Amino acid sequence: MTLPYDPHPTDTTPEPTPAKAAAPARAGLAAPVTKRDAGSGRVPGRSPQGAEHSAASPSDAPSRSASEETPRRPPEPGTPRKARPREPRRREPRRRKALLLTAALVAALVVLALVSAGIGAYRIPLGDVLASVQHRAGLGGAPLDRVGESVLWNVRLPRVVLALLVGASLGCAGALMQGVFGNPLAEPGVIGISAGAAVGAVAAISLGLSFFGNWTITVCAFVAGLITVSAVYLLSRNGGRTEVVTLILTGIAVNAFAGALIGLFVFFADSGQVNQITFWQLGSLAQATWPKVLAVLPCAFAGLIVAPFYARRLDLLALGERPARHLGIDVERLRLALVLVVALLTAAAVAGVITFIGLLVPHLLRMANGPGHRFLVPGSALAGAVVLVAGDLAARTIAQPAELPLGVLTALIGSPFFFWLLRRTRRKQGGWA
Repeated sequence: MTLPYDPHPTDTTPEPTPAKAAAPARAGLAAPVTKRDAGSGRVPGRSPQGAEHSAASPSDAPSRSASEETPRRPPEPGTPRKARPREPRRREPRRRKALLLTAALVAALVVLALVSAGIGAYRIPLGDVLASVQHRAGLGGAPLDRVGESVLWNVRLPRVVLALLVGASLGCAGALMQGVFGNPLAEPGVIGISAGAAVGAVAAISLGLSFFGNWTITVCAFVAGLITVSAVYLLSRNGGRTEVVTLILTGIAVNAFAGALIGLFVFFADSGQVNQITFWQLGSLAQATWPKVLAVLPCAFAGLIVAPFYARRLDLLALGERPARHLGIDVERLRLALVLVVALLTAAAVAGVITFIGLLVPHLLRMANGPGHRFLVPGSALAGAVVLVAGDLAARTIAQPAELPLGVLTALIGSPFFFWLLRRTRRKQGGWA
């Protein structure tokens, strides 16, 4: 049977897929031309838009194929490679600022110590102070008269050195506590640790304990401070974090309980012991002597030496507990060690209940150089010493011949800063939960 003639024959040749058609084109070979391609005049394996594009720029395909076919040759041995432009180091300005701040704090501390040693009811010129210090150090100089030497070396310098040690201990303890709790409002005085240490000291005074000699009050303050900071740590944490409201309420409760215990010991104390207890409650350096400096020195020195070694781990802990654990930090052991260091530094503050040093100093340094603990921990010790030496000088000179209690003066200055910080923290967190 003869089929009718079809004037428009249909091409049954399978059209190559784009992938198969593109392969010979990339290799520089001619793709098979079908009848449909021949009739339409388009390049096989390309869409009409691609044909128009290739017609408009005929030199594109050879250049692309040549660049794609030419492999990259490895550089010859000994051929210098092009140096990549280095990114600007961002750490250099911060390190420079940290060095400048450290130098400024050290210079301010030296100047304030010398000025504080010379100013008082019996004035000693600054040149005479330097001459006496050089004479005692065997570097020349000349001694003062008998009264001047006694005032300088038995009254002024023990007070200056004790203010330096206590201020450094409180500033460093505040920076460590804020890193351990992850809370900007953590401070030994605000959350009751200073009051707890004062309970131990008041108990030693009231009960007449002397089993460690001059170190008895310091040891009792350390034990009571350790118990207090452990209680605050356990009571204020919930779900692995410390909330601001919980921390403040815990501090209120601890301060109230410590105040009740201090009142109980005052009730059973005699008149001489009451005066010493009042010294602890108000905070003062008026009774500073070299034996007290030697009693404070081991605790303060140990705490200030150990604390900077935890700076890097505190930076990792600031990322959160889970990232810190993934980075190899034993979080619980770190917190336990830092709690012991904080209790040691708080016990060194034998000048009584002096608050807000550990709150104010770390925040000022964060505003100046950022939150990195490598500078913050030793810088807080330096700045705390500067603040307390200056505060003691102001307490001795503002109301001459009377003397203001140092704890009262620091509270008057630190309380407005605490209110401002509280509002700032609340604004950042969008209100308290």
